[in-house]
Amino acid sequence: MIIYLATREEFLKHVREQRIEEEVRERYTAMTGYKVAANEFRAWQNSLQCVGNVLQFEEIPPELGVAIEYRIHNTAKRIDLLLSGSNAAGAPAAVIVELKQWESVEPTELDGVVRTFLGKGPRETTHPSYQAMSYGALLRGFNTAVVEHGIALQPCAYLHNCTDGSGISDERYRPYLEQAPLFLRHDNAAMAAFLRRCLEVGDRGRTIERIRDGKAKPSRQLADAVERMLKGNTEFVLIDEQKVVFEKALALARPLREGRHCVLLVQGGPGTGKSVVAVNLLARLLGMGLNARYVSKNAAPRAVYRAKLTGSLQKGEYDNLFCGSACFVGCPEGHYDALIVDEGHRLMTKTIYDKEGENQVKEIIHASKLAVFFLDEDQRVTFDDIGSTAEIEKWCQFHEAELHRDELPSQFRCSGSDGYLAWLDSTLGIRATANEQLDRGSYDFRVFDDPVALHEAIRQANHANQARMVAGYCWNWASKYHPNAWDITIDPYGYQARWNLSNDGSVWIMKPGTVEEVGCIHTCQGLELETIGVIIGPDLAYRDGQVVTVPTARARTDQSLKGYKVGLKRDPQAIRLKADAIIRNTYRTLMSRGTKACWVFACDPELNGWLKRASRMG
Repeated sequence: MIIYLATREEFLKHVREQRIEEEVRERYTAMTGYKVAANEFRAWQNSLQCVGNVLQFEEIPPELGVAIEYRIHNTAKRIDLLLSGSNAAGAPAAVIVELKQWESVEPTELDGVVRTFLGKGPRETTHPSYQAMSYGALLRGFNTAVVEHGIALQPCAYLHNCTDGSGISDERYRPYLEQAPLFLRHDNAAMAAFLRRCLEVGDRGRTIERIRDGKAKPSRQLADAVERMLKGNTEFVLIDEQKVVFEKALALARPLREGRHCVLLVQGGPGTGKSVVAVNLLARLLGMGLNARYVSKNAAPRAVYRAKLTGSLQKGEYDNLFCGSACFVGCPEGHYDALIVDEGHRLMTKTIYDKEGENQVKEIIHASKLAVFFLDEDQRVTFDDIGSTAEIEKWCQFHEAELHRDELPSQFRCSGSDGYLAWLDSTLGIRATANEQLDRGSYDFRVFDDPVALHEAIRQANHANQARMVAGYCWNWASKYHPNAWDITIDPYGYQARWNLSNDGSVWIMKPGTVEEVGCIHTCQGLELETIGVIIGPDLAYRDGQVVTVPTARARTDQSLKGYKVGLKRDPQAIRLKADAIIRNTYRTLMSRGTKACWVFACDPELNGWLKRASRMG
């Protein structure tokens, strides 16, 4: 999506009339239906007038294409300014411009990270040259038009309020400055000359239109790149806050000392790139010669990454790099240099996993010099899940561990749409949000009238092995002991299916042909597909204008709510609240596994009707 697209002449006309920010605001509202935040409008006021000061130089082609606020496919990231034309070789070309209002910048010891005043005070953020460079890498890797039309991309950054470049141009940032030149307040003529070298002839925005209309390539799964990353060839470019978290973790890993513990707590919801950072971090730490491991309670991500690393579905030489969260009972203190804990919210306590164990958070911190926990408390989906900020803080205090914190905002899951996730929270009754209406243009959400039609649609969408069926665990696992038995039977639709667990276990999500089976929370959490089909079982319903949960509708073979009946006798109010949260979180997790689409069918007719109405509001 592009908010504003014009030629250089049209853009300068709006600048001279001092209405460029108004023009952008009007187009934004017309395209999205939303109001523009005051701080964003002020940013346009400040930055776009300065862009006009650069583009007014006569040497710049008059028919240069000018685009403002281009959102990169399948991400929440927007390129501030995109300029297009043809280069000296006559090839289509575009210049990516990252605009910053910063007045002063300090260098940091973190690679590609600077410190500047943002919001209420100074904080660390990515260097604008690195940021522009990474956006170029995203376009080259994920936009078909860039490859098909041979579009040359050149990133750069423009800090139009900054006069002192000593910090931002520090020698440590030279690799990024060489790839994405940086221009300050007094560099308008130099920037104009740079643009003229990149774009000799204008194209009235045709190249930008090609980029806008280019299709997003199927998302390259993290697992496909693990082997190359472990060999030092990073295929996934870390974006913005991902880069900051990655560099912070590396900085904490360098001064490790015996007898001392350090913890980095990283919070982030679906699609924030927690696993991208985790496996990149594993690769880099191993390359540094450190004794590091990727840890997750859930076996599915470990099995998928391991299978991709070895090139088969068998265990191989990298098997011990990916381990379960119960592996650290009795481990010597600080035995591992670093433990990278993905899906930290799934960690458990004593007796649940090992009669000798006490608490997995405690044991992981004890066993490592550095523990990095990636956490999303809204994805706790069983009574046994204890991973939380409070739990980690408690055991940090116990071990006298140095605690650091960071956060990852939404980027890749659900087409980079924070709005879809907020709408999901509101619609499922998890929490009240401002997103009672679904932005239908940003994510493909559909409600089907019957499960047979839904499953057939998923088969049709599975052309790249990127679509699967999942369901709430409301049907017993009959096929475990009777392979020919049907697990999921939904009358009166005549729908019959089997759980995936009997044949493929944790690698079900990547095996060809398993589109005929149905996965559950235990085999898809922490993983992603392009399209997810979700059967909402009878444990979630709609009554008297509210979404309600029905814990007794869960299958006997599901262990997620084990202890529910006993808990009702001890503390009925508390146990009902806990079960209610688990069920809602389960469907929130299932319904956020698709990067591009989520299609659902609810067994409760009233809930199916509510989802239809909620997705069509506005």
